[in-house]
Amino acid sequence: MPDPRLLQTRDLLEQLFRDGTVVARFDGSVRELFPRSIPAEEGEALREWVKREGATLTLETGLGHGISALFICEGLLENGSADARHVVLDPYQVERFLNCGLQIVEDAGLSDLVEFHADPSEIALPRFLAEGRRFDFAFADGNHLFDGIFMDLIFLGRLVRPSGVVVVDDFQMPSVSRAVAFCTTNLGWTVEKAWRGNPHHEWAVLRTPEVPDERNQVHFVEFAGDERAALEYARLEDEFAKYRARKLIRMADRIGAALRGK
Repeated sequence: MPDPRLLQTRDLLEQLFRDGTVVARFDGSVRELFPRSIPAEEGEALREWVKREGATLTLETGLGHGISALFICEGLLENGSADARHVVLDPYQVERFLNCGLQIVEDAGLSDLVEFHADPSEIALPRFLAEGRRFDFAFADGNHLFDGIFMDLIFLGRLVRPSGVVVVDDFQMPSVSRAVAFCTTNLGWTVEKAWRGNPHHEWAVLRTPEVPDERNQVHFVEFAGDERAALEYARLEDEFAKYRARKLIRMADRIGAALRGK
């Protein structure tokens, strides 16, 4: 008999992609999910890689609206382990997302499967390493500044099992592609697959080395990101600014309508 949480998660995902919005119980506001949240094809890829790797323990930086967490948990439930656990980090869950990610996880019946930490990744990931925690799979979608994603990848590479998979979102951003380039040129990571073409979300599946890092102290290989990404990101920034402007106009219209109704 299928796990009832699996059916509940699938139903909720279908609803979220159909409606494109969620009502935050935090303050009753209507939140637009896309394009900020990952698209369905990226979520399906996450689920399939979790299944392919036979993952039981997974780690995610950046819960956001919780869409990616639902897909990862769907994969964990399909794998069928009673010890399955998805660990997520998001220091901005309340401030930027009004707890919608945790709300969606709860609505899917996954609260017992998800372990949430509000700590920044630069604090939580080293702590996990010091505690000796290990993961089968990781998804990096938190801090997109170069120093942020660079540190996340370094620690995620040490936290996932040897020859483990780390999926990176927003590969079209120069900061992200440059951090990935360091890992592939200097740390021996490989790109298993990369998805292109979505202006808001391109992503890459990376695999860490099977053998321990044996570089000497003078080892260094010059690295560079995707030059095309710099041009794409300039266009994306302009598009996102227009999106934010439209969102602010709609918010002002709602406030004005509410005031007129008083």
